[in-house]
Amino acid sequence: MTAAEPPGLETQRREIESLLRESELRAGDSWYVVERRWYEQWKEFVETGDQNSSSFPGQIDNTELFEDLDSFHLKERLVENEDFMLVPAEAWHRLLAWYGTVDGQPPLERKVVDLPSTLKVEVYPIEIFLCLHSNMENVITAKFSRADSIHSIQRAMCEAFTVPAGSECRLWMKSSDSSCERLRNVHMSVLEACLSSGMTVIMEMRNADGTWPSSRPQIMRNSVEEQDSYRGQPGVCGLTNLGNTCFMNSALQCLSNAPPLTEYFLQSSYLEELNFSNPLGMKGEIAEAYADVIKQMWSGRHYSVVPRVFKTKVGHFASQFLGYQQHDSQELLSFLLDGLHEDLNRVKNKEYIELRDAEGRPDQEVAEEAWRNHRRRNDSVIVDTFHGLFKSTLVCPECHKVSVTFDPFCYLSVPLPVSKERVMEVFFVSLDPHAKPAQHRVVVPKAGKVFDLCSALAEMTNVPPTQMVVADVFNHRFYKIYSADESLSCILDRDDIFVYELSVLEEAEEQPVLLALYLRERSHYRDYGSGGSSYGTSLFGHPLLLSVERRRCSRQALYQLILQRLERYVRPPDPSEDLEEEEEDEEELYKTQTNGISDEEETDDGEKAGPSQTEPEPEPDCGDESAQSQSNDSAAAEPRPPVNHTEPPLDHGDTETNRQREPNANAANANAANADAANADANGPNTCEASSRSAAIASESPAGHTTEEEREEDKQEEACSPSPAANQQPARRKSLFTIQAVNSNGTTERGTGEGGSAVSFSSQPYVAIDWDPDMKKRFYNENEAEKYVKHGSMEVPQQQTTVQLQECIELFTTVETLEEENPWYCPVCKKHQLATKKLDLWSLPEVLIIHLKRFSYTKFTREKLDSIVDFPLRDLDFSDSLLRKSLSNGEPPSRYDLIAVSNHYGGLRDGHYTSYARNKDNDQWYYFDDSKVTYAREDQIVTNAAYVLFYHRQDKIRKPTLPAPSTSPAPSNDITSCNDAELGAAAAVTSSYVTMETD
Repeated sequence: MTAAEPPGLETQRREIESLLRESELRAGDSWYVVERRWYEQWKEFVETGDQNSSSFPGQIDNTELFEDLDSFHLKERLVENEDFMLVPAEAWHRLLAWYGTVDGQPPLERKVVDLPSTLKVEVYPIEIFLCLHSNMENVITAKFSRADSIHSIQRAMCEAFTVPAGSECRLWMKSSDSSCERLRNVHMSVLEACLSSGMTVIMEMRNADGTWPSSRPQIMRNSVEEQDSYRGQPGVCGLTNLGNTCFMNSALQCLSNAPPLTEYFLQSSYLEELNFSNPLGMKGEIAEAYADVIKQMWSGRHYSVVPRVFKTKVGHFASQFLGYQQHDSQELLSFLLDGLHEDLNRVKNKEYIELRDAEGRPDQEVAEEAWRNHRRRNDSVIVDTFHGLFKSTLVCPECHKVSVTFDPFCYLSVPLPVSKERVMEVFFVSLDPHAKPAQHRVVVPKAGKVFDLCSALAEMTNVPPTQMVVADVFNHRFYKIYSADESLSCILDRDDIFVYELSVLEEAEEQPVLLALYLRERSHYRDYGSGGSSYGTSLFGHPLLLSVERRRCSRQALYQLILQRLERYVRPPDPSEDLEEEEEDEEELYKTQTNGISDEEETDDGEKAGPSQTEPEPEPDCGDESAQSQSNDSAAAEPRPPVNHTEPPLDHGDTETNRQREPNANAANANAANADAANADANGPNTCEASSRSAAIASESPAGHTTEEEREEDKQEEACSPSPAANQQPARRKSLFTIQAVNSNGTTERGTGEGGSAVSFSSQPYVAIDWDPDMKKRFYNENEAEKYVKHGSMEVPQQQTTVQLQECIELFTTVETLEEENPWYCPVCKKHQLATKKLDLWSLPEVLIIHLKRFSYTKFTREKLDSIVDFPLRDLDFSDSLLRKSLSNGEPPSRYDLIAVSNHYGGLRDGHYTSYARNKDNDQWYYFDDSKVTYAREDQIVTNAAYVLFYHRQDKIRKPTLPAPSTSPAPSNDITSCNDAELGAAAAVTSSYVTMETD
C-alpha cells in the first residue's frame, strides 16, 4: 500500500505518543502488531531526523514476524517489545496513511479479550482442528479467541459441516496424546475449557433411535480412565502437556516426589485441615485440585494423567499463569507452595504481631521468638516440611546502625558466579574480494565496548582494530553501524554481526567516507502507483562497507570500485557479449535513477573485461586463471578516454603504479585473507590466482613501496598473462548495474546525488546498486555470494564453566549493598539508605528446595547462565554454612540427599522443562518429560539444565519398601527400557526430540 504525504516529524511523534499514552485496553477493541525494528527506526527518524534523513524507515514491513509469506502465519513465541510492538487502532491507521505497507502484507489486527482479572491483546488466537465423528478424515482448521464460548465453536462447526438445523449435538475435546474429554458446558469460554492450539474438537449428532454414535469409543477414552488391567509403579506416571505446560508438569513431578507432602495427601490428612475462610487462600480449591492429581499419579493405574482441572484452577487464582504461554517452573512452584499453605493453614484467625529488632539480644533468643511468632500465624504441612529460618543483618552506611532480624524462607534462591566474559560469533569480511566471509568465535569482556570486539578479532585476522567497522545486518541491510565506543551489551546473541575490514587511505588529504553499499533488484514492472514511472526494487544479498576518498565518489570511480569488490561472485562481461538489450525508454529511466547522469558518462570507465565464461567456477584450473589475469590486465592497460580526465579515476590503468600503492601490511593481510579462502577450496589458489587477487585489492590500498615479493608477483603475472595488446579498444556498453543514493532502509531518497556525485554526505552515506533481473541472472552468482568459511575458532569446543553448589551457597551468604530501587529505612537517620545486607542460614527444613538463579535480568542485559552446577546426590552437608555451630539435644543434623531436579533446556525466550525424581518406594531414579517417563541413571542427573533442586534431610528418609526394578521393560509397565545411548539421549534431550517437544 502506498502512502500519503505525512505531516512534519514533530507532529507525527506527538500524535502517536499521545495516542499510545491515552489508549487503554478495552474488551473488543482492535490493536495492531508492528515489527519492532521498523517501529524503533520510525521513532529514531521522527526524534532525530529530517524529511531526508538516512533513518527514514520506509514502508511498514512485518516480514520478520511471518513464518512464511504465503500464509502470513505469525512465527511462534514472538515476544512483545522484543519482536513486535502493539499500537492502538487509531495510531496504526495514521502510520498506515503516512508510510503504507509492503505490498501484499495484511494488517495484523488483534482483539483485546477480557480474561479473569486482566485485559490482554490476544496476539495468538488459538488454532484448533474441527471434524465430525462420522467423518474424522475431513478436518478443517479454525481460529477462535480465548474469550469465545464453546457454543460459538459448536455454531461454527454446524455451519462448516452443514449440520441440519435442530440436530442434537455434543462436543469432545481431543488433546495431542489422543485422550478425549467431553465439553459439557457450552457456555464455558475457550480459556476456561483449557482448549489450546493444535487440539481437535469432534462433534457427534444423536442417532434417530436416541443413542449416540459413540457410547464410549476407543478414540474418546480418557487417559485417566485407562483399562483396569494396567498396573504400574505408583508415582511413575507422566503428565500430559496441555500446550506449553511443561513448566507446570516439571514442578508437579518434583513436588510429587517429596515424600512427606505426598503421604499427607495420599492419607487424605488434608481433608481435616482445609481452610475455607482464609482470605489469603483459595477456598481450598488449589489443595483439592492438587490432591486429585497426586492421587491419580500414585494410584499405579495410569500411564499419564491430564492435569486439566488443576491448570484451570491455577489460572483462575493466578492470572499470570493464564493461557498457554511458557512460564517459569520455579515461579509456579512458589505460587503453589504458598497457595497450598494458605488453603491448609491450621490458623483460622491470624493475630497481629509486631516484629521486634534484636537490639543486642542473643541470636538464639531472637531466632526462637521469630519462629514462635511465625508459627502463631502460619501453621500448615507446608511450614512443617519446607520452611526454614535465616538471619538478616543490615548496616547503615551513615550512622552504622545494625539491624538484626530472623525471617522464614520456603526455598533458597542462590546466585551463580557470573562470568565477566562473553562469547560472540561474528562474520569477518576481508578487503580481499576473493576471500569468503569467515565466521569467528571471539571472547570479549561482558561489559566491554565494540572496540574490544575488534581487538579480539584482530588477534585472529592480523588486521588492526582501527581498520574494522562492526555492523548489525538485518534483512539485507544495515540495522545499525556501531561506533567503537558503544557498549557490547546492546548487541544480542541472535543478531547477525558482520565486521568489515577497511582500506587505509594514508595519502588522503581529507577524512575518507565510510560508504554503505546495498544490492537491489529491480522488478520487471514499473511502480505507477507511487505517482512516478520508477521501477520497484527489493534488497538482496549481503551489504558491504567501503572506505572511499571523497574525491573518488564519482559514479564512474564507484562503479569500478564496487565491481572490483564483488569479483568473487559477479562475472565481468566478455567483450563479445552484447548488453545493449534495453529499450529506449529504459535509457531515460536510468538517467532518472542515477540523478541525471547519462550512461555515456559511466560506460567508458564502467567495464572491466573478464573471462568468457557463463558460470563462474569455484576452483578454476590454471588455464582459467590465466584467462582471467589476461582479461583483467588487458582492461587495466587500456588508455583512458578524455571524458575520464575531469576527475581522478579509481586507477586500474598502470599495474606497477597500483602495486606501488600497496603497503606491506596490506599485502600480508590479503595473503592472510586468501589463506581463509584457500581452506575452503580443495585445490587452493594457484600462483596466477594469487597475482590477480593482489592486483584486485590494490586500488583500495594506500601508498607504499614496491617490495621484493611484489616484484616477484609481477614476474609471475607476466608469465601467466600474454601481452595486453589483444583488447586495445575500450568497450562502450551499458553497465551491469546502476548506482543510486538511498537511505539507511535501502529506499531511494529524493534530492541527492546532485552535480555528478552518487553520494550525499549530510549523514552516513548509503548507496544501492540496482540490477536488472536479467543482468543479475546472467552475471551474479547467488550461490557463490552466500558462501562463507568457518575459522578455526568455530571448531574449538566452548569450555563449559563448572561451579560447585557450595560456591553458590557461599555467594548467597556474602555481604551485598542494597539496590537503589530497594533501600532500607534507617530508624536512626530517619531516611532511606543503601545499607549493606548479609544473610546467614540459621535453621533448615526437612525438605530443602534450592533454586539456581540461572536467569539474570539487569537494566541493560538479559541472559541465561548455562554453567554446570556440580551438586551432590548424597551427603550435602550444611554444617559449615549454618550460623549455629552447636546443635542442642534433639535438633536434626544438617545432611541432605537429593530427591528431585527440575530442568530447563533452551534460552530466555523459549525452552522446555523436564524433571528427574527418585521414587520414594523403590529408590529408583526416573526421567519425566511430560507424558513420557523413562528410567534414569545417577550419572545423568548433574547437567547444565538443572534449575531447581529438592533435597530431603537424611534423618527423615525412610528405607524403600520395594526392591529397585531392573531396567528391562516390565510387561505391565509403560517405562521403556533404555540402553546407554538412549539414557544419554533422555538426559541431554537431543535436538530432534527438543524440536518436537519444545513448548
